[in-house]
Amino acid sequence: MKVASVSGLKKELVHQSKEELIELLNSFIKYSKENKELLNYLLFEEDFEDNYIAKIKEEIGGEFDKIDSRSWKTMKKSIQRILRLLKKYIKYSKKAETEIELLVFFCQRMNGLRIPLNRNPIILNIYKRQLVSMNKALLTLHEDLQYDYKEDIEKVSSVVDF
Repeated sequence: MKVASVSGLKKELVHQSKEELIELLNSFIKYSKENKELLNYLLFEEDFEDNYIAKIKEEIGGEFDKIDSRSWKTMKKSIQRILRLLKKYIKYSKKAETEIELLVFFCQRMNGLRIPLNRNPIILNIYKRQLVSMNKALLTLHEDLQYDYKEDIEKVSSVVDF
């Protein structure tokens, strides 16, 4: 079955009545947890970005507290799982400020694990990729905001040799 393009779907949605749109939306959110999470963000969290960030930090902090640091393999898998979750929340927001703030928090928590990042290249590369993502997002911000976030990024960057 061939699926219509996004622009085709948008054009078709314009011709639907309000009741039909509500029915379509209800059936849409039934099939994916991610759809429900995105709709929840758009309806309840989008206007309160600071609260959204605080909730995510609390959730991610709890996940970091659960990490078993006895094995590199389990630690790597836990960090990757946390990062997948974090990236999903960043994707919902689409705001560079949120991305930078959450990635800085992620890197700070990784530093808080008290593990030598240089001893495991996979974990080190995960860390470095987040630094690259932060710097890329930083370039999209206004100069004043860039200055504010640059200090935080430099603090977490100083842990590894780039």
